[in-house]
Amino acid sequence: MKESYKSTIERAQIICEALPYIRKYSGKTIVVKYGGNAMNDEAVTTTILQDIAALKIVGVNPILVHGGGPEINKLLGRLGIEAQFKNGMRVTDEQTMEVAQMILCGKINKNIVGELNSMGVKAIGLCGKDSQLIKAEKLDPELGYVGKITEINAKLLEILAKDEFVPVIASIATDEAGNSYNVNADVAAAAIGAAMHAEKLLFLTDIDGIMAKRGDASSLINRISIGELRKMIESGAVSGGMVPKANSCIDAIERGINSVFVLNGTLPHSILLELFTDSGVGTMIEA
Repeated sequence: MKESYKSTIERAQIICEALPYIRKYSGKTIVVKYGGNAMNDEAVTTTILQDIAALKIVGVNPILVHGGGPEINKLLGRLGIEAQFKNGMRVTDEQTMEVAQMILCGKINKNIVGELNSMGVKAIGLCGKDSQLIKAEKLDPELGYVGKITEINAKLLEILAKDEFVPVIASIATDEAGNSYNVNADVAAAAIGAAMHAEKLLFLTDIDGIMAKRGDASSLINRISIGELRKMIESGAVSGGMVPKANSCIDAIERGINSVFVLNGTLPHSILLELFTDSGVGTMIEA
């Protein structure tokens, strides 16, 4: 009985700790990018979506941007199509573009929307082709149908997010002619966050944050400036798929987002831990 009472008191203290932060973020836009290997575990996915639902319920305006690289690779493998990458970006020919659109806009997007709806919030699934939400042009002929974002339809997102909806956005873009482009989800999240003047931008990945030494969890950097992060990219300390993510963090800060975080999405309730506790988790990128 004593132990049960003690745990109840601890839960009450956690709620009290969260209250100032709930007040701080009420009515504010928080953009969360979720994808990659953090999507492979159903239990992890559930805790992330529980956090998103909780944000909406307490008055925050979350926008969820998702990728789905592993699922795309899986289907490409079944079809006998080799996945190719250049500087952390997926080389996207016509067949790959069809697969990416099918997986991102179809399977993954609608699964996320369905699960969020079951948690008591009204999620709505979108991709960049809906009402030209994400407009793009070809980034590099060598990358094929990979888009460079030129415009975000912030008005549409503002109408949805500030009402009762949680926008869930697949990172497929379009041009004026209606062509589809594969856009790196980190880049899309940064552009959406900047267009929405988001209070915070959270990148969920499968590592604890940015490491001073690659693969060494004990070298986690809690806070880093964009100048220091640039040096890490130039030196190769940040490489591969982390390069677009790091560049997106820098871009988001330079475009006016207050703070950007790289968090371990496989850690249960990492979003709530970052936003609603004194200590937080992951790496904070600042100007």
